[in-house]
Amino acid sequence: MGGIRLINTCIFDAYGTLFDVSAAAREAAAEPGNEALAEIWPQLAADWRFKQLQYSWLRAVARKHEDFWQLTKDALDWALEAAKLDDPRLRERLLNLYWELSPYPEVVEVLTYLKERGVQTGILSNGTPEMLNGAVKRAGVGHLLDAVMSVETVKVFKPHDLVYEMVESRFICERNEVLFVSSNGWDAAGASNFGYQTLWVNRQNEPVDRLYAQPQQIAPDLRAVLDLV
Repeated sequence: MGGIRLINTCIFDAYGTLFDVSAAAREAAAEPGNEALAEIWPQLAADWRFKQLQYSWLRAVARKHEDFWQLTKDALDWALEAAKLDDPRLRERLLNLYWELSPYPEVVEVLTYLKERGVQTGILSNGTPEMLNGAVKRAGVGHLLDAVMSVETVKVFKPHDLVYEMVESRFICERNEVLFVSSNGWDAAGASNFGYQTLWVNRQNEPVDRLYAQPQQIAPDLRAVLDLV
């Protein structure tokens, strides 16, 4: 894979990349009264995430945009029904926890390193501005980010080119000076196709997607950024 050079801007996906999308289900499962969830929470978390992404792709193709919070609720409803958990109280608790997802352990270290190096930093996410602001506040990393960009500006989800163009609109940079970092292989592929240098944070050790482009770099966590910038 090609090397990473001349990076002056590092852009991160949010969910699954900086913030742990399984945290809401995991934390709720540990709470008293949620014993039914405790038995199946990994599957519910996986179903919730998959449907959330699937709905974003399907709505983008159909040109039937709804914001990511609506998709998050729709996906959870599907996952709860699949798990045969009809519990309005649990549903509300899971949604509340999604606003405060835990960051991965290396997030602060990586963002601090970039800030000290003078690299421009930002988030580019499907999430709504309100969702992203909540997650950034919970993680305590707002001072380490120069921009938090939501697809609600362009009203279409990744991997549409209009989303990746937002980085060029916000920052002074050339495409080959941007390192785009995502835990979603398809997202990294979209950014590669657009012309950005890319790092796929492959936390689950998955195969590379057979798509129109591929990530230039692959690593198990965000610390790989420290060696690329």
